[in-house]
Amino acid sequence: MKPLVIAVDGPAASGKGTLARRLAKALGLPYLDTGLLYRAVARAVLDAGGNPADPALAASAARALTPAALERTDLRTPEVDRAASMVAQLPEVRAALLDFQRNFAAEHGAVLDGRDIGTVVLPDAPIKLFVTASLAERAKRRWRERKDRGEVATLAEVQAELAERDRADVERTVAPLRPAADAVLLDTTTLDVEATFRAAQAIVRERLAAMNASSLT
Repeated sequence: MKPLVIAVDGPAASGKGTLARRLAKALGLPYLDTGLLYRAVARAVLDAGGNPADPALAASAARALTPAALERTDLRTPEVDRAASMVAQLPEVRAALLDFQRNFAAEHGAVLDGRDIGTVVLPDAPIKLFVTASLAERAKRRWRERKDRGEVATLAEVQAELAERDRADVERTVAPLRPAADAVLLDTTTLDVEATFRAAQAIVRERLAAMNASSLT
């Protein structure tokens, strides 16, 4: 059998990252936060004093990306948030990072989270989740995260930033944010971390059972 691959997509602050990490640990699979790839590219462009909207510069940074760049501790600042949204819209950057993501999943199986895993990166993934939540709830989560990091921002500012990020992700011409046709929708608006994990586990178990039954016929 092919290595198990699970695609977890969804908008910012929906809980997909926390969920994907827990699923990977529970299933003994490697985990890749693909959003960090774009953040690392954005950080590299910013460090070089460049414009994240410059296709040539951003694509060059993407091709030079190493796993070590994902370990940086300055990839989740508001500045990088904005820059990552810009580089993610560039076809040249997405093409440069595609093989990185596919090779990661193909080696031993994996859980990957992002915005286009189930639709573009791994359209043949046997298990796909699309994790979402209301804008208001996602803004509260992101605001609390930033507050815990000591950042100063109002809830209204954070919600406006998320709304703009959603718009950019949904409206971009390359790999827009949308659920794959065969993805299972998981709305976490009223769910805490544990309830979200239990719901996802149930979905995964159901899909695995269906896959096993299919392989026996």
